[in-house]
Amino acid sequence: MAGPLDQRLAFVVGERTAKTLEKQLELRTVGDLLAHYPRRYVKRGELSRLDALPLDTDVTIVAEVLRAQSRTLRQRRGSMQEVLISDGTGTLSLVFFNQPFVTDEKNANALVPGRRGLFSGKVKLYKGMRQLAHPQHRLFGEEDDAPPDPETDPEGAARWLEQPLPIYPATAALPSWKLEKAVQLALDALGEPDDPMPLEVCRVARLMGYGAALKRIHRPAHDGDWIQAKRTLRFHEAFLLQTSLLQRRAVRAMFAATPRAPRPGGLLERFDAALPFELTADQRLVGAEIAADLAGEEPMHRLLQGEVASGKTLVALRAMLAVAESGGQSALLVPTEVLAAQHLRSIVRSLGPDLAAELMPTLVTGQMPVAERRRAALRLVTGQSRIVVGTHALLSDSTEFFDLGLVVVDEQHRFGVEQRELLRRKGTAPHTLVMTATPIPRTVAMTVFGDLETSTIRTLPAGRAPIESHVVPLAEKPRWLPNVWRRAGQEVAAGRQGYVICPAIGDEGDGGAPPAGTDDEGPPLSTVTGVLADLRGQPALQGARIEALTGRMSGEEKDAVMTAFAEGRIDVLVATTVVEVGVDVANATFMVVLDADRFGVSQLHQLRGRVGRGGLPGLCLLVTHAEPQTPALERVEAVAATTDGFELAQVDLEQRREGDVLGASQSGARSQLRLLRVTRDGDLIELARETATALLAEDPALDAHPALRHAIERSSDEETRAFLDKS
Repeated sequence: MAGPLDQRLAFVVGERTAKTLEKQLELRTVGDLLAHYPRRYVKRGELSRLDALPLDTDVTIVAEVLRAQSRTLRQRRGSMQEVLISDGTGTLSLVFFNQPFVTDEKNANALVPGRRGLFSGKVKLYKGMRQLAHPQHRLFGEEDDAPPDPETDPEGAARWLEQPLPIYPATAALPSWKLEKAVQLALDALGEPDDPMPLEVCRVARLMGYGAALKRIHRPAHDGDWIQAKRTLRFHEAFLLQTSLLQRRAVRAMFAATPRAPRPGGLLERFDAALPFELTADQRLVGAEIAADLAGEEPMHRLLQGEVASGKTLVALRAMLAVAESGGQSALLVPTEVLAAQHLRSIVRSLGPDLAAELMPTLVTGQMPVAERRRAALRLVTGQSRIVVGTHALLSDSTEFFDLGLVVVDEQHRFGVEQRELLRRKGTAPHTLVMTATPIPRTVAMTVFGDLETSTIRTLPAGRAPIESHVVPLAEKPRWLPNVWRRAGQEVAAGRQGYVICPAIGDEGDGGAPPAGTDDEGPPLSTVTGVLADLRGQPALQGARIEALTGRMSGEEKDAVMTAFAEGRIDVLVATTVVEVGVDVANATFMVVLDADRFGVSQLHQLRGRVGRGGLPGLCLLVTHAEPQTPALERVEAVAATTDGFELAQVDLEQRREGDVLGASQSGARSQLRLLRVTRDGDLIELARETATALLAEDPALDAHPALRHAIERSSDEETRAFLDKS
């Protein structure tokens, strides 16, 4: 059921432009291009606020030329053109090299005083002044943008000045106005597309027609046009997504699962009786929700979210014991070998010798010796091992189970939908528990994990000590770094341990150079190899036992280092984010994160959660070279300001996209949500879900709504559709 939105862009904008759009922005069809909505709107008669422009950010602004000059360079051949533009209060400098025509008054489109236009580029700071180097620009009044004559058509001239101009998310090779031209060609060729929204849905949600919404968001005559269009298209996104997620849940509910209920006096009851502490209220509540799911005949699909160290793994272990009662097996999928080995040790310790001998917990990783891997495989396929902990090795064809009853995925953000599905297919409709220590606001859970039931653990177990966090801004205070090492030395002298986290591993002899592809301006990235050598020579840490831990080490090496650290034979561990999750050493009280601006909000929160776990106060120092008033520094400061993961989840959500929620990846920049924002559109999402639920109750396969079914197919890729088919 191909329609006008499925047409290849080459037929509309030409082969050359289509190739550029695909290469730069991954836009391939008319629908892709028309869903590349404007980021904002400007007017020819209004100037942009130059003093509010964020540094190191690509911008498109409206401004007026104040001054323009060209001069010969002294140190090398060529010329430089300098242009000063203004918003009427502040100024911004434009710099060009060897482009004399830019300021040549004989050129009809030269940047001469008095001309207004759009200017696009990355904002940098040079000698205390904001600057755009080699910006793209388009002046108002050029041939394709000529204003009506104000003397003969004053109303038309006024409309020309006040008409909203769309500003698109752009690249250096595709400035906003080139995208606008391509969009106009696509709109001209569009005709009237089928409206995916049923008439009753449009009435209830008060939506305009789909074709009209596309035209008004890209060609608004006034502000009311794009405001109305955005609301309609936001609802479209929410409705298509919720319908897809609800369909996915309905398909899963069709499969029959084996009920897994604990017996009186059985494994779970014995385990609970031996616990040396009380479960928190949240752990008991979530445990009851999971137990009810496991006892049912439909496969459980539940998301368990909670703060770092809130006791999620214990809740999961109790679920594994309920499954083991019936002879079933549970598989715990974790992202790293270090975490897998630690989870296994923790599970064995929690079970105690009797239960551990009965359940035979087994480790499966890619770097295990062949003989050991074969022994583990035999335990799995015979059902001898009823608790299995492993990395991606669990997903390989060679890993088979006797009766896989429960799949537990730890740190969901490290795995995609497809990987989760690979493991599920190794059993017959097994129950699934997805865990994350990155707290998720309700509307995000509804949007990203709408096919899962959600449980939340908010309260932390007794004994958790507070963690004090501070930003060390080396761009402003370059001499503060020695103080960091002195503070670390004080902790070591008091018998404590800690971590120093680096964003890169580095190689011998690399001098701490940044990895390929990083910006070579400013200080190089801190590397494990460089920092390890530096710390061993620091007077404040003289005599301290300092070792490294990276993902490049073999499984045996990593396990040996972590064991030594856990047993107190290492004072300072210099590591990458391999310690981000799961590493649990009670005596670790301090963490230094170098180049903290290179990490995300959730990642910093996860890292910080490694300290203060043994009842001793924790200290986290976030070291950064980020310049003041930049998004990078603001992100680090937000983490230092609070240890509330749910509050930080909101900050993180506002700074990055919600993720490709229908595809295999559920995080990152590629998102099918163009306009919908879960931080702002909670009411709209809830309305869309209620409406989708009512529609699917009457028409589960959408047989009476082919345009809606096709829109859902178009909004997902082949991998997504394959997943929906096999779920």
